[in-house]
Amino acid sequence: MTTRTDGRDEDTGREGEPSPSELLSLYEQMLLIRRAEERLRDEGAAGRLPGEVHLYIGEEAVAVGVCAHLSDSDYATSTHRGHGHFLAKGGDLRAMFAEIWGKDEGICRGMGGSMHVADLSKGILGANGIVGAGMAIAAGAAFGAKLDGDGNVAVCFFGDGAANQGVLMENLNVSTLWGLPLVFVCENNTFSEFTPSREVTAGRIADRARAFAMPTVEVDGNDVVAVWNAAGEAVERARSGSGPSFIEAHTYRIQGHFESERFVLSGGRYREDEEIAAWLDRDPIARLGERLVAIGVADDASLAAAEARVMERVAEAVAFAEAGMPADPALAEELMFVREEV
Repeated sequence: MTTRTDGRDEDTGREGEPSPSELLSLYEQMLLIRRAEERLRDEGAAGRLPGEVHLYIGEEAVAVGVCAHLSDSDYATSTHRGHGHFLAKGGDLRAMFAEIWGKDEGICRGMGGSMHVADLSKGILGANGIVGAGMAIAAGAAFGAKLDGDGNVAVCFFGDGAANQGVLMENLNVSTLWGLPLVFVCENNTFSEFTPSREVTAGRIADRARAFAMPTVEVDGNDVVAVWNAAGEAVERARSGSGPSFIEAHTYRIQGHFESERFVLSGGRYREDEEIAAWLDRDPIARLGERLVAIGVADDASLAAAEARVMERVAEAVAFAEAGMPADPALAEELMFVREEV
């Protein structure tokens, strides 16, 4: 396959779409996130995980569509629901699983756990248990990139609940004033933990960015090509020095807020099965798989081969995590303090 001068494959298909090879890569990346999260779901249900997990199932198209435009030198901040962002940005599955299993081989040596996976070598500045905290971190990274003049960009992933935090307005303001190479990505999955967004969010979230005259777009967050297109324009705008952009991706989390919620919620269920089923009909992976077959990029055999490759990687990562050394509690002090030699 030959390559164009802009780095894109020549066989791009229709204008504004990823090339066939890119489409296949997007599909397998989403599938990896899905199967990894499903394995964590099952391991958690069986009581084999040392802590809680917040799963990304159903939202894979957002992380993958955005991170397809990023390099290791670009930055990304994440949320408590951060496994998908970590993997889409190039994070190592084995190291992530080892971290979640609380092992020394984990990406943070077992000290961070599920909600704090990070890899600075990949520009992954970390998942974060504090709602909205990644926004200011991403703005700082973008400010550093602007000062360095290296063309790098920062992406901030956050949810519709975090959009109600005051830090969003502060960072929309400063990033516009300073022309920071920053892309805001709001994953509007319709729930702020257990509360429907319509009960706590007034107006349209995207309008908050429009108030700052920031380029803003709303996309179907379950259509990876739509996300890929929107993110491509936003990232290029940031790289060229034209400042920040805002993407609101409408999507849905299929799993609960966290996997043990059924044991702790006193009010019972907060979602109806019909609602979940309606969103399952819009599953981003199934949609792309059907599209690949329809346009002749893949067939059932090639999709099955991708499934087999992904399942092998997930199984190997689980084995790696289970065989690891438990994290040493003494690291909590060692990694927090610097000891001066007398």
